[in-house]
Amino acid sequence: MPDRLVQLTFTDVAPQRLDHFLKPYFPEFSRSHIQKLIREGRVRVNDRLAHKSGLKLESGDRVEVHIPPPQPIGLPAQPMPLDILFENRDVLVLNKPAGIVVHPSPGHEDKTLVNAVLAHVPDLEGIGGEIRPGVVHRLDKDTSGVLIFAKNEPTLRFLQDQFRARTTKKTYLALVDGAPPTPSGRVEAPVGRDPSRRKQMAVLPPGKGREAVSEYETLERFAEHTLLAFYPQTGRTHQIRLHCAFLGCPIVADRVYGRRKPTLPLKRHFLHAWKLRLLLPGEDEPREFTADLPADLQRILETLRADEP
Repeated sequence: MPDRLVQLTFTDVAPQRLDHFLKPYFPEFSRSHIQKLIREGRVRVNDRLAHKSGLKLESGDRVEVHIPPPQPIGLPAQPMPLDILFENRDVLVLNKPAGIVVHPSPGHEDKTLVNAVLAHVPDLEGIGGEIRPGVVHRLDKDTSGVLIFAKNEPTLRFLQDQFRARTTKKTYLALVDGAPPTPSGRVEAPVGRDPSRRKQMAVLPPGKGREAVSEYETLERFAEHTLLAFYPQTGRTHQIRLHCAFLGCPIVADRVYGRRKPTLPLKRHFLHAWKLRLLLPGEDEPREFTADLPADLQRILETLRADEP
């Protein structure tokens, strides 16, 4: 596939940096990616190669940009069943099952959701000049529920901006051992790498970790367990699991931050990304996506309800 040629003319009176001038014309690219194109010699000004992003343009300068086609990232496309909640040209919203990793990482080089999305969307536009889906947010391997992928770079940045601005609304279901100190509340407890166990996270003293805020409310109370709805205001790694443990009511079957011996017969922790509400590109009103509680977690609740007097 040949390069895409874009020809522009700088018409402003005041001089402007080359990379600043190009950014509005290529909303699909980050500024660093535009700078990379310039370093690679893919941008010409007045028929001369421009190797510096800070080159000052004068009125009347002609700019040519050669955009290479997206390149494969070397990850295999691996077909696997996907529970698709919604799909259009910009996004793919999935109900992620427990037991599958979102993105390749050491120890999980393939058979991830990214591999599956590459197989499902063979004509993927790609992100950052690469043929790959955009991972907007992540879920732990053993956490199920709503997960959204971006199919192109403008959509990725549009959605990530909402997560950063905290305008998205995420709702998780968590079954915990015991009960929190109050039926509903707000947890403000910084989260960071555990200083003694580097592969784990921990709640740290103020000033030591990154801000982590969660709100919660009780949905159902059982003799020895509580079903909570969690509304994370930030998106730190293992945030809800850590905040539950911090409240003294760890998530059922969380063998890392809770009890080593589960109080109920579950092979994975009882945490489910239930709902996600956010605005999609080109739409005026937010959408809410919901993933039903999977069968293994639903059975646990039915058993608890049957045991209630």
